[in-house]
Amino acid sequence: MIAGVPRSLAARTLAAAAALLVSVCAWGQEYPAKVVRVIVPFAPGGGSDITARQVAQKFSEQFRQQFVVDNRGGASGLIGMELTVKAPPDGYTIMVMSGSFAATPATHKPAFDPINNIVPVAEVGYTPFVLSVHPTLPVKTAKELIALARARPGQLNYVTPGVGSLTHLATELLINMTKTNMVGIAYKSTGAALPDLLSGQIQLIVGSLLPTLPHIQSGKLRALAVTTSKRWYSLPNIPTLSDTLPGYEVELWFGVMAPRGTPPAVIDRLNAAVNRFLQESDMKKNLEAQGMVPSGGTPQRFGERIRKDYDRWVKVVREQNIKPE
Repeated sequence: MIAGVPRSLAARTLAAAAALLVSVCAWGQEYPAKVVRVIVPFAPGGGSDITARQVAQKFSEQFRQQFVVDNRGGASGLIGMELTVKAPPDGYTIMVMSGSFAATPATHKPAFDPINNIVPVAEVGYTPFVLSVHPTLPVKTAKELIALARARPGQLNYVTPGVGSLTHLATELLINMTKTNMVGIAYKSTGAALPDLLSGQIQLIVGSLLPTLPHIQSGKLRALAVTTSKRWYSLPNIPTLSDTLPGYEVELWFGVMAPRGTPPAVIDRLNAAVNRFLQESDMKKNLEAQGMVPSGGTPQRFGERIRKDYDRWVKVVREQNIKPE
């Protein structure tokens, strides 16, 4: 008997709890019983979309049920994020998103709480940003770039694919930590900025690896540093930015999320599936082709990563006085 509760009421309470637990567990084991929508908050062709299609295929194979990608781009990803927040928390709407999930809300202040309204499921993989410059800029190291920026305040410009984008905030973090003054030039995407960057009209970018690597390898861009804590396998001769600027570390991650209230049994099933398929050789090969390494791990680990990134970007937005467009 529960202290202070009549025996009959305690028995009914325990029985109801047991029935609910059995029901949830059984429901989780049967999931998914119908098509699952996989929201991507960006247009087709980008990193989130490519990753989502690989993830959806693997989920479909493992669960023998369709996982269908639904691209809902716009407002720097906020439209797709809000659709995920408002979706029924039944496991039949999930989202695949990049590290922009922690950056965009720090600038644009959406109607939803990015930390508490969306539940982390699993991190899929991560890749570095690369600090690169046009070869005509007279610098060969990050240290030389910082010295040049200090000597020429307001004269160097950098690519930003939208205010509040991860590329933008990663560069503003660099500016904040070095106490320099560089000017951001906004484009719709990194791809749209590349012609001006490659022609030398724009001097530098802290950009994701995949679109910049071919130009680094061809010599059209000069890589000065990667933003991960360790050197990257595809650029083994390029040092980390933290070698010059201790404490600077930015990783572009991709992961699976779900609306708040999604049953824990479903979150656990999806998480276990991600951790399984990340061990498969074809998935590892696909991620490597995108310049990524697999992550995996628990929902809690992924959630800690999101919260840490969000808190950092909120601080950068405040200290750099960044305003949404």
